[in-house]
Amino acid sequence: MSAVPKDGYDLVVVANRLPVDVSLGEDGEPTWTRSPGGLVTALAPVMAQADGAWVGWGGSPDLTLDPFEVDGTQLVPVTLSADDVERYYEGFSNDTLWPLYHDVIAPPAFHRQWWEAYRRVNRRFAEAAAAQAARGATVWVHDYQLQLVPALLRELRPDLRIGYFHHIPFPPLEIFAQLPWRKAVVEGLLGADLIGFQRGGDAANFVRVVRRLTDLTTRGQVVTITDEHGRTERHVRAAAFPISIDSAAFDALARTDAVQERAVEIRHELGNPTILLLGVDRLDYTKGIRHRIKAYGELLQDGRLSPSETTLVQVASPSRENVGAYAQLRDEVELLVGRINGDFGQVGHAPVQYLHQSFPMEEMAALYLAADVMLVTALRDGMNLVAKEYAAARSDDRGALVLGEFTGAADELAGAILVNPHDIDGMKDAITYAAHLDPREARKRMRRLRRRVLGHDVNAWSREFLAVLTAVPQRDSHV
Repeated sequence: MSAVPKDGYDLVVVANRLPVDVSLGEDGEPTWTRSPGGLVTALAPVMAQADGAWVGWGGSPDLTLDPFEVDGTQLVPVTLSADDVERYYEGFSNDTLWPLYHDVIAPPAFHRQWWEAYRRVNRRFAEAAAAQAARGATVWVHDYQLQLVPALLRELRPDLRIGYFHHIPFPPLEIFAQLPWRKAVVEGLLGADLIGFQRGGDAANFVRVVRRLTDLTTRGQVVTITDEHGRTERHVRAAAFPISIDSAAFDALARTDAVQERAVEIRHELGNPTILLLGVDRLDYTKGIRHRIKAYGELLQDGRLSPSETTLVQVASPSRENVGAYAQLRDEVELLVGRINGDFGQVGHAPVQYLHQSFPMEEMAALYLAADVMLVTALRDGMNLVAKEYAAARSDDRGALVLGEFTGAADELAGAILVNPHDIDGMKDAITYAAHLDPREARKRMRRLRRRVLGHDVNAWSREFLAVLTAVPQRDSHV
């Protein structure tokens, strides 16, 4: 049990990464740049309004820093050694949990040394959070890298309200049960008062896992935690809270003259294709990039799309390049792109424009505006915010969204053209349909998409989660 700090914070966010990337300058003083990413955008307004602290890793191994303040939020760096990064992050988080939780699209690796590193680092995060939280504070833990933190934190500080949000899919029992340390992970999550998931199906998967792997009673979304005498201690709720984007800000960005002009420029630079298809993903095997490019290549081969009048722009931002499966994926994608461009390209025109790099939001907004068809065909995805960004950018009510049905976004975005991304023939039909969509139907679909995205933004998401969490009764504790 941990002592309560005299001057702690009322809201503490715990995430694998800080909202900034930190490094040491030549003078030995820390310098930082704001991190991109949905979580930072989601929580920035909440943290600005609250008396808040954010616990996370600064992004560089073996860098030990004192807490510092950015934009009114106290940032509390957790030190990770190079060995921690290799075993806890690249190993257990991204080579064990990530593939397992994404339906074993790639085989997960199970190593005991990785698990021990995961436990060790999770304890470090829990201790850092416990040291920052005021009595009775709310602590919000984020994502699969930190699934043990809720229970560890409850041991240290039983006075806290603890929420956890799982940003990626939670797999069915039959898949989750493969994890050698499955019960420890479930017990770690059950340290929270509220466990949020992207989809109702993910929450249901978790409750089913609890029923099978523990003796606890469940009723609907609620798990009852009992003591050794069978007396009720508290209740844990598992529910869906689909995440979103700062849609009003993205809508405003896409309406600026600079972005509108850049969208026209992009089409001109691509030779003003009749049909411009766009894919925007991290280079990750869960995103279905290979399946998408294969379907496009076959459409050119079949003559259903003209190679001289159609361009596919595929942005594949670099990701986890130290994990072997990702390096292999890059080779396979680039080979496929080269083959299609070799077979169907002409002097001055390549049917696939492949960009293995990241772009600022202004350029992304311009790409969304330039595209006739947005292809979001992930094999499995917790949510997929690119689909929501595309809708937010299209104030012209034009364009079409082809969306994989195994994304969280598919539950929300009525108006998208849904597709099974494993079904190449079905994907070819969906792409062809979207490319030749009647303008009236396109407007009708896009208006439905925009209504949802603009009506349920990231601020609504965080407000809803925190409202449910802070309604949890305060525990009287003598820590």
